[in-house]
Amino acid sequence: MRDDNDFFDDLIDDEAETYTSEASDEDDFEGDDEEEDGEEFETRTAVLSKKGMLALLTVRTNEDGGQIVRVDPRQQLPTAQRYDTPESAIEWFRRSLATSRRNGWEVVYDGAPAQG
Repeated sequence: MRDDNDFFDDLIDDEAETYTSEASDEDDFEGDDEEEDGEEFETRTAVLSKKGMLALLTVRTNEDGGQIVRVDPRQQLPTAQRYDTPESAIEWFRRSLATSRRNGWEVVYDGAPAQG
């Protein structure tokens, strides 16, 4: 049975690796190791709203692959999935947005991450 309130039902690909992490005081928030290597990434962020809840979905890609991160207000921790190609990451990002819309989520922002 499928629950229409599920968030990003189509997000997880069987071939994708799923990560969940919890920040601690010992974590280094000064910068991202991948950015320090000089690699260029393309990033797209979507903010979604439903019944007073806000959710976040971000895809980040480079020539080596991609990663999708989601923040679901009903989950304690964010989750991330890595993909071998940027095309597969973008495809799963699009599928996830489409599923979320069908499940009643409204996209309130979709574009480059806001800074400043």
